[in-house]
Amino acid sequence: MTFPIPWDALFGGMLVGAACLALLALNGRIAGISGIVSGALSSNVHEAQWRGLFLLGMVSAGILMPFIGFELPNDTNLAPTLTPMIAVLAGLLVGIGTQLGNGCTSGHGICGMGRLSKRSIVATLTFMSAAFVTVFVRLHL
Repeated sequence: MTFPIPWDALFGGMLVGAACLALLALNGRIAGISGIVSGALSSNVHEAQWRGLFLLGMVSAGILMPFIGFELPNDTNLAPTLTPMIAVLAGLLVGIGTQLGNGCTSGHGICGMGRLSKRSIVATLTFMSAAFVTVFVRLHL
């Protein structure tokens, strides 16, 4: 059995990797989004400035994508089960997990794994295992 190559996903992943590499090489910073968000609230003007601009770039890219021809998938299967209360609860749980794990999926899964950090490898295996169990329970039990 053969599978078509998802070129858009491959290209997107390469762009994310290149952006993380550029931030590390040019600024000596890890592109962990949870750390960038929390640091954007810093009283240190220089820290808050670059983090704010990074976040502005992320949000701007998402807003501009439809205007240059990209569309998000319209997955109506999630809509009936995702209530605002579930979204808020999920966000809180992700935030708590991010604090407990000393980083998020982007910090550990992309940047940390790319640097072969043992702590990030363990963290990534942990949150991916939890995600697999959560999906299994949600779909089958």
